[in-house]
Amino acid sequence: MTPASETLKVGLLGYGYAGATFHAPLIRAVEGLELDRFASRSRDKVLERFPEATIHEDSSAVLGDPEVDLVVIATPNDTHFPLAEAALRAGKHVVVDKPFTLDLAEARALIALAEETGRQLTVFHNRRWDSDFRSVRKAIDAGLVGDPTHLEIHFDRFRPQVRDRWREGDGPGAGVWFDLGPHLVDHALLLMGLPDRVTASLAMQREGARSPDWAHVVLDFGGNRAVLHASMLVAGGVPRFIVHGTGGSAVKHGMDVQEGQLLAGMTPGAPGWGEDPDPVVIYDDEGHASRLPAEPGDQREFYRLVGEAARGRALNPVPPVQSLAVMAVIEAAERSAAEGRSVALPLTEAERTAWMASRV
Repeated sequence: MTPASETLKVGLLGYGYAGATFHAPLIRAVEGLELDRFASRSRDKVLERFPEATIHEDSSAVLGDPEVDLVVIATPNDTHFPLAEAALRAGKHVVVDKPFTLDLAEARALIALAEETGRQLTVFHNRRWDSDFRSVRKAIDAGLVGDPTHLEIHFDRFRPQVRDRWREGDGPGAGVWFDLGPHLVDHALLLMGLPDRVTASLAMQREGARSPDWAHVVLDFGGNRAVLHASMLVAGGVPRFIVHGTGGSAVKHGMDVQEGQLLAGMTPGAPGWGEDPDPVVIYDDEGHASRLPAEPGDQREFYRLVGEAARGRALNPVPPVQSLAVMAVIEAAERSAAEGRSVALPLTEAERTAWMASRV
């Protein structure tokens, strides 16, 4: 275990959109984490922000560096499993960008290996610390909608042109369901629990699309439902979260602002960081509307807690079994869409029990 007093040295594998936009600035903004090892072919791009960094083209050089305590994997989805496996075998704590892996079998293998090696393994579900999710969760926890019976979450963009990048290609783990779906699923599971069944429809709507760019997934909780939707052809007008319950409804329109702030070059933690002016609108049992101010977002909290967990001072912020449950829904939805039927959630009773125990 990493000594509690040590600064953790971090190695980042991959410096594409996720690595450069999210991981690097968030890690650098957390006290006690030192990011100075990179595996990337974008040497000049890395040096613009990290002029004193050690940069390798091959990930193995970072994995084999004895000074590196924590490895962050921000590479294409089909490399997550082999790189995480190699990092764990090298004795590193590991953060994997979402999706965790390509399938449940890989996820289960990594969890078993993390237990064997005694290393922390977690997945970058950074949007648990978004203002929109935190605000809706606060409204539910405060009992403002009663018992939730219907949850609807949208993660939509307007990008009519297909981009030449692996996320929109036709390889393993490509498409909007693997890209945005993990966020939708993670939020739904935290708010509603584990579903009994999954029913999904995936489509390619844009001209030249090579992987699904539209996803509509329904989670069945007996009488209750969660509707998860992601599309690349939505210019606006759709709420981010809708919750209906036995005591009222909650609607959150605006998305969290942190991604936009990061793209604009804002330093995490600067004045205005994560502040969300868009309130949650609460409708009571008589239909009267009130406004609940939005909670601020702060994705730095993920990496702060990762550091504390590696030092043995806090729990893993995203326990592996929770990421396993997300992968179970992702895999069930893929199967449902392919076979045109509802699919039972493919978790064992032991995994379900472990997931319930992880909800602290």
